Amino acid sequence: MGAPIKLVLIGANGMLGQTVQEALPVGYELVAGNYPQVDLLQPSLVAKILQESSPDIIVNCAAHTAVDACEKEQELALHINGEGPGLLAALAKKLAAVLVHVSTDYVFDGASSIPYREEDDTGPQSAYGRSKLAGEQAILERGLERFFIVRTSWLYGPHGKNFVETILRLAGEKEEIRIVADQIGSPTLTDDLAGGLFRLLKTELFGVYHFSNEGKCSWHEFACAIVEGARQRGAKLKVERIVPIRTEDYPLPAPRPAFSLMDKGKYRAATGCDVPHWREALGRYLDRRLGKIGA
Repeated sequence: MGAPIKLVLIGANGMLGQTVQEALPVGYELVAGNYPQVDLLQPSLVAKILQESSPDIIVNCAAHTAVDACEKEQELALHINGEGPGLLAALAKKLAAVLVHVSTDYVFDGASSIPYREEDDTGPQSAYGRSKLAGEQAILERGLERFFIVRTSWLYGPHGKNFVETILRLAGEKEEIRIVADQIGSPTLTDDLAGGLFRLLKTELFGVYHFSNEGKCSWHEFACAIVEGARQRGAKLKVERIVPIRTEDYPLPAPRPAFSLMDKGKYRAATGCDVPHWREALGRYLDRRLGKIGA
């Protein structure tokens, strides 16, 4: 075997970062990025760590993802989500490394009725979306040629707070829960996204890609599937009614895209791999979380 491929992971302790570590293929070596001091708010320290570790690949899973908090913390969001990726792109170019950067469906306006393609016009409606788009643009402006920007949506996984865990908790506490039914998208399991990132890396077909699980649903449909799947696996839940509501009935500081489905054709063409359906992915998550049906 040749020398291992050295990979620095930024945001290693987050929900996606922990899953990327678990998914690390044979032949890769994780260096430096699992140190807690790799902080995008400290550019000189980031530069020092990356230059000392001299990675082949930099994977950026770090972000200020608290969508509503970003409305109040716009400067912080721009530092982490906007300027941070530009810093990493400049360092990747200097070190001749590949940069993998995870972005979001929030860069779109949510007004479409067909899945968004990578080249479609952006139009973020929230501070979070604007900061993430600024991060994408910062990478492009650095003139880095070897990069992947991978937009994803409705992310959940085993290492952090997420919608699935929130629904399981509420369903155990309340007889009725009210869930928005007029926002359409596709949930994405961190396991599948992490695998998708490494499949893209193998291709060396650099650029912007979309990756989410296949299929579509509303948050209400997703919640119903979570509760049904949990009960099939023996979970004792209190909830009796999952009531569909409109976005305007549950106002939040940051606007959410009404439609955030993304076209994965470019990813499939590049990797030759299909994308798992969100229901199948949810089943795998619940199997691990609650045990398999009938077990």
